[in-house]
Amino acid sequence: MAQNHSHSHSQSPIPCHDHEQVAGFDWMVLLAAILCAIVCALGLNTMLQCVFQCVGRVLTEPMQWIASKRMNSGIKKKDMVALPTSTYSSHDLGSLSSASSCVICLAEFCNGDQIRFLPKCNHHFHVVCIDKWLLLHSSCPTCRNLTRV
Repeated sequence: MAQNHSHSHSQSPIPCHDHEQVAGFDWMVLLAAILCAIVCALGLNTMLQCVFQCVGRVLTEPMQWIASKRMNSGIKKKDMVALPTSTYSSHDLGSLSSASSCVICLAEFCNGDQIRFLPKCNHHFHVVCIDKWLLLHSSCPTCRNLTRV
């Protein structure tokens, strides 16, 4: 009988001290899971903010680029022809600025050349050169001021 009693003693339930360790382990797992969830939520939040900023840029920057291209997309032919022209004369240099060449083709002006002036900035160019330029751009090739008639 003594053997039976010792045998039943080996199968006795787990002492209370061991239950506290198991319960403490459950709290640690729960705490780790909560901490993981917080880190994942912060990471997801950061990623979504980045995505929204990138999408915003993709949608707004092309619109700004298109708007800037429209502003410098050339002027109408009837407006271009309305710009003042004159005939170059080396004797009449007082009315021209000190530049004596076309900055588009880089050729010097010769007596009798047709010259077109841009009214806003008073820069002058060969008529053929500036007309080609103004069909594609609405700004002065020298100072980049917008040319509006």
